[in-house]
Amino acid sequence: MVKHPERYLEFWRERHLCTLTTLRPDGSPHVVPVGVTYDAEAGLARVITSGTSAKARHVGAAGAEGARVAVCQVDGRRWATLEGRARVRTEPDRVAEAVRRYAERYQRTPRPNPARVVLEIEVERTLGNG
Repeated sequence: MVKHPERYLEFWRERHLCTLTTLRPDGSPHVVPVGVTYDAEAGLARVITSGTSAKARHVGAAGAEGARVAVCQVDGRRWATLEGRARVRTEPDRVAEAVRRYAERYQRTPRPNPARVVLEIEVERTLGNG
């Protein structure tokens, strides 16, 4: 578990739009806006999405070892990036936990989506000035 100053963790609890960067099959970056939750104790960042989305397909194509990804948020001079390996998780309990955390951070419950999955990112590196 990475130790963070409290202000860094507080920044990840505030409501901010983030970006997720995955890699396309040709190696070029695919950057999209997403909502992200960060569980520093578990070392996991979570992104909910449809299983048919490009981001889910890019991560899924990496197989069991996971895909290298980065999530980032910016607010003026404050910024934070989480890097790690993402895997597509479809287990209902994992998806429900990701939805719960999303609703808590973003103060809204996402619309129902029977194709919803969660991209779980095992955070390996943190950067920023949060």
